[in-house]
Amino acid sequence: MNLPDLKCSVCAKNYPVNELVWRCSCGGVLDVVPFTEPLPDRNTLAGRGATLWRYAEALPVPADSAVSMGEGMSPLVPAPDLPGAWIKLDFLMPTLSFKDRGAAVLATLAKLAQPKRLMIDSSGNAGTAVAAYAARVDLPCDVYVPAHTSPGKLAQMRAHGAAVHLVEGTREDTAEAAAQAAAEPGVCYASHVYHPYFLHGTKTYAYELWEQLGEPLRTVVVPVGNGTLLLGAYLGFRELVEQGLLPSMPTIVGVQAAECAPLAGAIHADAPDAVRVRSEPTIAEGIAIAAPARGAQILAAVRATGGTIVTVTDAETAAARADLAARGFFVEPTSAVCWAALVRARSGPAAPRSDPSEAALRGDGVVIPLCGAGLKSTK
Repeated sequence: MNLPDLKCSVCAKNYPVNELVWRCSCGGVLDVVPFTEPLPDRNTLAGRGATLWRYAEALPVPADSAVSMGEGMSPLVPAPDLPGAWIKLDFLMPTLSFKDRGAAVLATLAKLAQPKRLMIDSSGNAGTAVAAYAARVDLPCDVYVPAHTSPGKLAQMRAHGAAVHLVEGTREDTAEAAAQAAAEPGVCYASHVYHPYFLHGTKTYAYELWEQLGEPLRTVVVPVGNGTLLLGAYLGFRELVEQGLLPSMPTIVGVQAAECAPLAGAIHADAPDAVRVRSEPTIAEGIAIAAPARGAQILAAVRATGGTIVTVTDAETAAARADLAARGFFVEPTSAVCWAALVRARSGPAAPRSDPSEAALRGDGVVIPLCGAGLKSTK
């Protein structure tokens, strides 16, 4: 299999993926050049294994049983007491978060490209996922995380053999420290933000929803910080529409923590990129990203589907997390933000007609993900 190249989203310069380039010389973020082949019909897919690798035609690397841990095809269940809404249990993955989708694809790439080591910066879940899959391909792994990262996530990274580097300061300080380390020869920056192969792993979330729910799917609600799941979902749905497998794009609604909401601010300001914000501490640590590198792409994706980005407070998130636990779903705080937004939209007073989230969140065919298990967080 020829591995698809990377292409700058700004200047269109191409890079062979085995050169381990993670950002264009012009500073632009990279995307994967088009490569997908048409999927077979549902009957053929039904005979394949219940993992994300069932969508082989849509993935940039071949399946490797020595790398995969059975990630993907997470359960989709009806949302309790919210008719027409569904919950996808993406915390039921090998490392207990949806980030396994992208990490499995990047680790498979690393096994083929043979760098000296893998490296990533993370608020927690991406770091644990890459650490685990680095162990699967027998590569050393360095994970850069904010010093305040949840102890459970740090313990998980170290258990997988990763060297964990605690960085004082903001999430952006952590990203800068990792970017400097990524310049070392032989390092594969397995970034869930910068490496676009990661997004081709998370796009399988969309493919699974297409198989599991089908045409009733109308609205997809996702937490958004760096946009790993949102951009992956948009990419997957766009490919399905292009193949004629979905009649139209579902509306995408992103949810941010009110304490750190540069993308919601951009929606309200009608700005093309994330606005500058002063990030306040939030229990939703996984989406506390003040300056998302793919902010312009996230906003363009949301707007292309007629969606929006809303915010929830820490108090709403904490209440939603407790409510989910009372219903049998124990998740970390970041995973509860979508439930908070959905419950508020359906139980509160009707929003003004000009609010684009109103009809989307109150209607049928709504899906939210639960992205990370509760044991990952002590907050």
